[in-house]
Amino acid sequence: MARPISDSVDVPNATTRVQISTLRERVLTITFRGRKGNSGNVYVGDSTVAAAAGFELTPGDSITMDPSQAQVNDSRVTILLSDFYVDAASNGDDVDYMALVV
Repeated sequence: MARPISDSVDVPNATTRVQISTLRERVLTITFRGRKGNSGNVYVGDSTVAAAAGFELTPGDSITMDPSQAQVNDSRVTILLSDFYVDAASNGDDVDYMALVV
């Protein structure tokens, strides 16, 4: 049964990626939002995300991903909540997320 999870992730040191969660639950959909009060842009991606590399969010912007619809060779792709990381261009910026997981 699907359930929602939401949290905020602080990036204390710019250019140092932060894992959003250690939960190994499959993500159906996930929305990330850069906080309006952030000093700079934040970046969302996998373990290779870096400031200036990944999905870029300006303060207040958001992105929604639907990995449950992804397929490779007719098989559904599974992306775990623990697979997502964030980074920031400025110290102390925050990213909020809301996910539907199973």
